[in-house]
Amino acid sequence: MRWDNLSALPASVVPDRAAPATPPLPLALPGAVARTFDTPGFAGMTFYEVRAKSIINKVPGNSRMGFDWTINPYRGCSHACTYCLAGDTQILLADGRTRALRDLVVGDRIYGTVRSGTYRRYVVTEVLAHWQTTKPAYRVTLADGTELVASGDHRFLTERGWKHVTGTMGGADQRPHLTSGNKLMGVGRFAPAPADTADYRAGYLCGMSRGDASVTDREPLRRTGRYLAEAPPAVARLAAAGRIAAPAVLSDDWRKGFLAGVFDASGSHDGTTLRIGSIDRETIDEAAAALRALGFDFVVRRTGGGGRGWYVRVVGGLAARLRFLHLTDPAATSKRSIEGLALKSNVPLDVLKVEPLGIDLPLYDITTGTGDFIANGVVSHNCFARNTHTYLDLDAGHDFDSKIIVKVNAGELVRKELSARRWRGEHIAMGTNVDVYQRAEGRYRLMPQILSALRDFANPFSILTKGTLILRDLPLLTQAASVTSVGLSYSIGFVDEELWRRVEPGTPSPRRRLDAVRRLTDAGFKVGVLVAPILPGLTDDEESIDAAVAAAAAAGASGVTGIALHLRPGTREWYAKWLGREFPDLVPRYRALYRGGSYLPKEYQREITARVRQAARRYGLDRQDNFEPRQLPEQPPEPEQLTLL
Repeated sequence: MRWDNLSALPASVVPDRAAPATPPLPLALPGAVARTFDTPGFAGMTFYEVRAKSIINKVPGNSRMGFDWTINPYRGCSHACTYCLAGDTQILLADGRTRALRDLVVGDRIYGTVRSGTYRRYVVTEVLAHWQTTKPAYRVTLADGTELVASGDHRFLTERGWKHVTGTMGGADQRPHLTSGNKLMGVGRFAPAPADTADYRAGYLCGMSRGDASVTDREPLRRTGRYLAEAPPAVARLAAAGRIAAPAVLSDDWRKGFLAGVFDASGSHDGTTLRIGSIDRETIDEAAAALRALGFDFVVRRTGGGGRGWYVRVVGGLAARLRFLHLTDPAATSKRSIEGLALKSNVPLDVLKVEPLGIDLPLYDITTGTGDFIANGVVSHNCFARNTHTYLDLDAGHDFDSKIIVKVNAGELVRKELSARRWRGEHIAMGTNVDVYQRAEGRYRLMPQILSALRDFANPFSILTKGTLILRDLPLLTQAASVTSVGLSYSIGFVDEELWRRVEPGTPSPRRRLDAVRRLTDAGFKVGVLVAPILPGLTDDEESIDAAVAAAAAAGASGVTGIALHLRPGTREWYAKWLGREFPDLVPRYRALYRGGSYLPKEYQREITARVRQAARRYGLDRQDNFEPRQLPEQPPEPEQLTLL
């Protein structure tokens, strides 16, 4: 356990604005006060409020960072987004069947998608994590009648990329979101599986008895044996005779069973064509009649190549074929695969409306190997799983985004430790592990207390952030800068808004960060911009670097430094999954570049640094004093790289 420097927070210091407490985190932090908040932006998140025993932390001696001391008032990051769906949402399994989202377990094999060439394609992936939360629910209704109940944060794949269920066109909550002009990608709502009735079983046995050849697939044989063992004696005698006749009056259950049985006996599905063949025209006619009664489109043809048989083929694309497989439920899973098929659809999946249900519902989410899954027939985004919380004995996925450790006594601890005789007034770096100006800071307001203490003790410090909440504390920063050295830096790795939505969806946009740089600069601060992390193959080209440096110069930055992507353990696994999902063609390149560990090869780092320096010269940001903080006599050396987190 790694909680030795933490203790439970007495209830008396819990803010009154907190919602009712949730149970403490099992095992990892017994007795901690856990809070959830009604604010939609924190839906699904739990804040574990603790009283830390120390706050100014010594950086390990083997660290490559250019500073010795740091303050981290938070563990975990509320910048991250969470996504979730209603528990009864049907998920497409690897065996071609469906299961409710709430009933999935870690290790289940399901379908996701990966980009391959021009198209995304269906592939089998694995459930890596599964959890439940409670959030305000929305209903998304599509033109084909598909309904999806999800949180406002959830994302679906549209013809124009990933989009959240809700959002705004401007302001702090601006993000791509579903509108009536969007079309979701997939096949639309799944058909329900047939009921296990006597009529269905009789129909299945009848269909199996019409097979032209011996059935060798074990799954249909096991189902047939089970049904026969439980069938009335008359049905068993007909089966022994080799042919079961259809009843005079057919129910839909019987038709579904018949189609499943005859498909198991004489059908085929190669991913693009689903058909049932027979040398007996009567069997083909019965199958065609059942398809017609159940609303399928089909064609009947003679077998080619001189054959003397017939076949009936289901038409209508993958949506129709999946409807057949789900509605009839044949036993042979080998005939149900869609792996490798392109993500295409002729189904009308246009968004008709997105409406709030007005209630909080239990919602569920999973993490998969591909980063997505097929939910009620459409491609659904899942939560990114990151291993960066494991040093707190929390799980490697959802906990990082949803379980935030808040050291509520950070301000008083800073003041106490700065006054200790052993403290020698050394430089303190903040924002180097997780962002001190993440969204949770807007509620807990720990930084004003920390900055006040640093100001009162005239202790030099620096802040690296992606958050715009730092502007709230501008008066305190100005006061501190009048008595000590204050260094401010913004991390802006690129200015491509679409890439930002894919890489850092929970952070302020590059545009908003650049606006913050301008305001801090106007207040008299020298604000450095870290063009970081620079992503190989994505933002390391001259065009991307030039655009980022030009934007930083226009915002008034005092200087720029390029820092390449650092993939330490934990972040490495998360980033690899993201890369494989979003840019699979780059995976071999990353394997080669990072085969030596967390850092890029030295020559590659030098090449990236050179590109940044050239751009800096073009825009007048190459002066030696660019990163001198206000009144700081000696700036710590810059780190070689910056972690993605």
